[in-house]
Amino acid sequence: MDVLRIILSILLPPLGVFLKEGFGLQFWINILLTLLGYVPGVLHAVWIIARR
Repeated sequence: MDVLRIILSILLPPLGVFLKEGFGLQFWINILLTLLGYVPGVLHAVWIIARR
């Protein structure tokens, strides 16, 4: 399931974070990072999904 989330995070970073964390703080941080630049949003999303 994490592989699917990572693929979705590359395409649309907030979606991957939403699937992992819901509408929490990390989701809103990712929205902000994605608006500031696509790459920071992707990196943050992959980091959120990969950590345990």
